[in-house]
Amino acid sequence: TANVTTTAGRDGTSKSDDGTLDLKQGKPGAKDGSTNPEQLFAAGYSACFGSALMAVAKRDGVTVSDVSVQAEVTLNQEEGKGYFLSAVLSTSVGGVDDATAKKLTEEAHKMCPYSKATSGNIDVQLNAKGNGAKAAA
Repeated sequence: TANVTTTAGRDGTSKSDDGTLDLKQGKPGAKDGSTNPEQLFAAGYSACFGSALMAVAKRDGVTVSDVSVQAEVTLNQEEGKGYFLSAVLSTSVGGVDDATAKKLTEEAHKMCPYSKATSGNIDVQLNAKGNGAKAAA
């Protein structure tokens, strides 16, 4: 269980109870060295998703290397409906072809706790690229 307290919202600070996280929050695009909730969500989502992808590969007996996940989280605003998030997850999977990377990415999306939490709540687009294996002839 993670325990983080944020004071003053987007213009405040966030600190974890164990002291490992202590950072300044700011609005998206701020140039003052602060982070924002969208960056933090993207970091957590991409880390969790990468672990889920590696777990799926192991479960399915697929050897992968150099797994990376880029999470692009956007804070959107719709008139009359307020703010909402959307996300694009782009995976790069070493040691497999594009088709295998796509399959692993789709399976990871079913396993990842962040994907489960956001299912039906935010639009999540998946992109996958293999990086290293040739397709079977």
